[in-house]
Amino acid sequence: MEISLIRHGKSQLTENDKITGLEFKKWVEKYDYIGVFEESTYPSATLEKVATANIVITSDLKRAVESARLLNPVTKIISDPIFRETELPSNSLQLFNVKLKPSIWAIVLRILWFSSYSYECESLYQAKYRAIKASQQLIDYANEYKSVVLVGHGFFNMLIAKELQKKGWKGTRKRDAKHWNCMTFSLFN
Repeated sequence: MEISLIRHGKSQLTENDKITGLEFKKWVEKYDYIGVFEESTYPSATLEKVATANIVITSDLKRAVESARLLNPVTKIISDPIFRETELPSNSLQLFNVKLKPSIWAIVLRILWFSSYSYECESLYQAKYRAIKASQQLIDYANEYKSVVLVGHGFFNMLIAKELQKKGWKGTRKRDAKHWNCMTFSLFN
């Protein structure tokens, strides 16, 4: 049995001007809505995993669904919100209208999130609990289909990977690029 976790492709949202925390919230909404770039090539290991999988699962966010379709346009995809990316908290104080690039806002808010700040979003504890359920769902698919691919998101894939490891699954990582990277887990008894 095998479970592969693949991170979605690069977002078409390229706006990188400095913005306020309130504007960042709108930027994230746009990021969730916009699709991904079609690449001229994709990592061979990633393409192979998607081509040979008996089932392909994605989150229900457009960037994950679109990424799966770019990797294999003819595969049947099952989308499920349980595999969505972990959210970022809102900036409740608006930090006195400080303006930062979206990538910096993401880092600052992710650090706060890891430090138990979860204003208007799922907490780290809740995300870990969701990862337990999501990893079990992938294991159930693996029991039925033998070879499963999840096209998902960076942080949530990482949480799922940790849960699979706790359940005895051993993983290998092919890191060809920031996007499209693939972690494959097998169960060894």
